[in-house]
Amino acid sequence: MAPPLLLTGFYASILAVLYIALTFKVIGLRKKHLIGIGDGENAELAKAIRVHGNFSEYVPITLILFAAFELNGGSAQMIHLLGGLLVTARFLHAIGLGKSIGTSWQRFVGMIATFLTMLILAVCNILAMF
Repeated sequence: MAPPLLLTGFYASILAVLYIALTFKVIGLRKKHLIGIGDGENAELAKAIRVHGNFSEYVPITLILFAAFELNGGSAQMIHLLGGLLVTARFLHAIGLGKSIGTSWQRFVGMIATFLTMLILAVCNILAMF
């Protein structure tokens, strides 16, 4: 049997690397445009801040759902399937929103896949009670 939360830790670590990359994008733009707080009404920085913010809004709760699923005996195959889906979703969303503040297929697919991952994990965790 694998140590508790080994798989959740694996996907959390991959997502942490993406989070750091998004953070450095914001930092780089702040430095480039000499903006310390807020977005200074700079569209490029505002977009990067939203990409970073959106990630930080959805990933933590999803990782909590992963941890609960894993602790409740969820299958490794399901964790890998959903973990891969979430990593792909967040990468696509960052690309899509990074391109344009409007709609893009990457942004749309990224959010749908994020919501799907959350919903599946939530339902599995609720069903684990019965």
